[in-house]
Amino acid sequence: MSLFRSSPRQLNLGLAALRLAVATIFIRHGAQKLFVFGFAGVTGAFTHMGVPFPGLMGPLIGLLEFFGGLALVIGLLTRLVALGLVFDMLGAILLVQLKRGFSGYELEFLLLGSSLALVLTGAGRFSVDSLIAARRERNADGASSST
Repeated sequence: MSLFRSSPRQLNLGLAALRLAVATIFIRHGAQKLFVFGFAGVTGAFTHMGVPFPGLMGPLIGLLEFFGGLALVIGLLTRLVALGLVFDMLGAILLVQLKRGFSGYELEFLLLGSSLALVLTGAGRFSVDSLIAARRERNADGASSST
């Protein structure tokens, strides 16, 4: 292993590790919102924190974090899910955590950066997204060669 260059396999393993780490945190936070607090509890918390449209945003964020986290584990719709999580973390930072200073939003900032990296790179080779892309390429190649 070189200190200065990564092989494609190492890059893909790194993306898989990043997806799993980010997913673990979001699944845990989403599960807490959905299964511990419930929609009513999350709505109440979002109301107390001053989040706009708390009756909509609280449940939506809980569903995004839990099911989006599960999607990241397998690498399904990674860019779309990660984009949703970028906006989730922007909202958390700007609407709730910013007033605490950086140490109040460092986790959200890390999750924002990690999610943004996944938006930019995609899931990598070890993912359902990669399998779908390969299948689409094969189908496109087959369709173009039969004409």
